[in-house]
Amino acid sequence: MDARRVKQKVSAGFKMRGLILRPESSRFLLRVLESVTEADLEEVLERILDAVEKQPLGSSMVELSVLEAAVQDCSQSCDETIDNVFNIIGAFDVPRFIFSTERKKFVPISMTNHPVPKLCGQSRDKAELFRERYTILQQRTHRHELFTPPVIGSAPDEGRNKFQLKTVEALLGSTAKVGEVIVLGMITQLKEFHSGLYTESCFVLAEGWYEDSVFHINAFGFPPTEPSSFTRAYYGNINFFGGPSSTAVKASAKLKQLEEENEDAMFVIVSDVWLDRVEVLEKIQTMFSGYSAMPPTCFIFCGNFSSAPYGRHQLRTLKESFKALADLICEYPSIHKSSRFVFVPGPEDPGPGTVLPRPPLAEHITEEFRQRVPFSVFTTNPCRVQYCSQEMVVIREDLVNKMCRNCVRLPSSNLDIPSHFVKTILSQGHLTPLPLYVCPVHWPYDYALRVYPVPDVIVFADKYDPFNVLELHMLHVF
Repeated sequence: MDARRVKQKVSAGFKMRGLILRPESSRFLLRVLESVTEADLEEVLERILDAVEKQPLGSSMVELSVLEAAVQDCSQSCDETIDNVFNIIGAFDVPRFIFSTERKKFVPISMTNHPVPKLCGQSRDKAELFRERYTILQQRTHRHELFTPPVIGSAPDEGRNKFQLKTVEALLGSTAKVGEVIVLGMITQLKEFHSGLYTESCFVLAEGWYEDSVFHINAFGFPPTEPSSFTRAYYGNINFFGGPSSTAVKASAKLKQLEEENEDAMFVIVSDVWLDRVEVLEKIQTMFSGYSAMPPTCFIFCGNFSSAPYGRHQLRTLKESFKALADLICEYPSIHKSSRFVFVPGPEDPGPGTVLPRPPLAEHITEEFRQRVPFSVFTTNPCRVQYCSQEMVVIREDLVNKMCRNCVRLPSSNLDIPSHFVKTILSQGHLTPLPLYVCPVHWPYDYALRVYPVPDVIVFADKYDPFNVLELHMLHVF
């Protein structure tokens, strides 16, 4: 490809991002792109631009060192190995991104003045928890078609179907009556309802008018949801999900190809596996017997792992139970060698209270099992599972029951609770949109409970009737 055309494309690409290349940086990048074909040029250039924006930029001028680091990141992300095919990401390993209102994008916590998260948070962490939840929903709502301003030169009717999102600060500064106002905020008491499970600490869009320092609400509903494809189109290939890949696995053609070549991959998920019950072990043996001819890719076992929690002999019984499970697995060599085993603790398993995220089961309980079953992972609750280009979130917390118990009022269609529940979770962009006194959270690690961008699968391993809800045309919720 002609070097002059490449230079023009490079210059235009950086200008579109508000960046300027120094002469030495431009020469270096042109040398890098010499071997790239014309068909791949735009894709490679987009990757480099995304990598540049991840670097700590002091100004719009791109230095040579910054560009070299970005190119190095891109080359590493292209060298994907089998290690990136299957990964378990614990809640405490999820990367934290902060939305920058100035740059209108998410930046890693290392590029901000926020301290590194610690398990025991301070008062500012609690305030930051709600501020970040609000900011994520606000920027997502602003992008929805109902709230984007009409295009210049568009038909007059288009403007009538648009709404403007106001802030509370804007209303407080107004002395006259303001009509047709929509505000995003967190609620505590409700009387009028749309579909969904409305609880305290939920964020809603409230429509009404503001007069004499009082906001009169006519109607309200949840913030609009957003498919992950829209989010990624706006923010690029940032790896919000976590794992070893430096960019989102959705952008990997190699992982997508591996996924398509392995259509028989299967995940088996079981909840409330009471390993101290003989009848449960017998059912597990029957399950292994059925799957031994074609071992699944992964078994995910969710707690509680004991039928009688908090007993004096619980730890000893639990160790013996895992030993019995290891004996069962070893009876089926095909499963023992081929399948992976993931264990997610339940709310009544041994551990530090009921605060989320919950750490894995203690190592002294699982040590013997891990030695006998090498392909086993004892992870956090919730956890994230990445298989090829697919993203899955698993949580065990009886959330459906908690949401129903803490609703200000249950929906009129009680027979469709799962759909209301899923709508609430996706609209809030969070796994536990409940008051902190109902569902405690480690304040500095609240970001690990986000479901934004929306993953491919969310598994709520609750004590509730099984359900399967398809939302946003792609997301499966169980």
